[in-house]
Amino acid sequence: MTDELESKLRDGADTLRTLREAIGKKIVGQREVIDEVLFAVVAGGHALLEGAPGLGKTLLVRTLAACLELRYSRIQFTPDLMPSDVVGTNVLVLDPEARAKSSAFTLERGPIFGNVILADEINRATPKTQSALLEAMAEHAVTIAGKRHVLDEPFFVLATENPIEMEGTYPLPEAQLDRFLFKVLVPNPTEDDLCEVLARTTGRETDEPTKVLGRERVLELRALCRDVVVSPTVARYAARLVRASEPSAAEAPTAVKRGLRYGAGVRGAQSLVLGAKAVALSEARAHVSFDDIARVAKPALRHRLVRSFEGESEGVSTDSLVEILLRTVSERPSNVEREARS
Repeated sequence: MTDELESKLRDGADTLRTLREAIGKKIVGQREVIDEVLFAVVAGGHALLEGAPGLGKTLLVRTLAACLELRYSRIQFTPDLMPSDVVGTNVLVLDPEARAKSSAFTLERGPIFGNVILADEINRATPKTQSALLEAMAEHAVTIAGKRHVLDEPFFVLATENPIEMEGTYPLPEAQLDRFLFKVLVPNPTEDDLCEVLARTTGRETDEPTKVLGRERVLELRALCRDVVVSPTVARYAARLVRASEPSAAEAPTAVKRGLRYGAGVRGAQSLVLGAKAVALSEARAHVSFDDIARVAKPALRHRLVRSFEGESEGVSTDSLVEILLRTVSERPSNVEREARS
């Protein structure tokens, strides 16, 4: 590792530490949730936060946006929200000063034209409106009236949702779920954290967090994340984890064959590696380790595993299946696997 790269990694890790501390001034506890959201941002992906109402999901995204010198947009998803409310539409505008009545269509940009997009309670809207985000998330562009508009970088969507089993919600389509780099579960606070929340929210309001990162610095961190090295051995470990999640594969554990209908797929493997690179960057390391892959396995894979009828009826969670994969898939291939490839 060159001295220049080592210095960049240290600076990057320090920046993320400062950003984490700034967010911590507003958010009580939830260290793992904050880290996973930051990993997704640095890796250049989108994140979906799921948890019961009142756990601070929206506050976390607002606080992160307040720490970044980027354009922030919030979209409150409701059952009557239309796709044009998200991406925008062409509006006919009359010129009142012209002698002859003249008019022209003007693009009225929707809230998707920002850098940090909060899709609040995304599963409250109908699938048609949810899919309005799909092109933006996949291609960082939207098409309005046949014309393609490229979104400014950096662009990332941080969506929140309530648990699917609650009334008045619509499950996200699998294609859109797959576009999220991570799905982050927000747990209930501990007793100590809850007491701290009460102390902060029932007294005088605290100051807004300070700006930590600007646009150029965010783009630099994303480029630096891509420069973190993944050895062939570690990359093959990530590939074996994803292959073992496919119930039709010979190497899939028995619990996976019974509990799943579909595995993680290609984007699952990409999310594992990109997320692991972000973990390594946050610790100023130039190489991804096996532990980094394991660290991001749940947020990277849990929303990509589709349970079978048996898995749903037996109440098997995708997190438990990821744990089984981590226990059963070896970090290095066996001699039999090496001979098969050769």
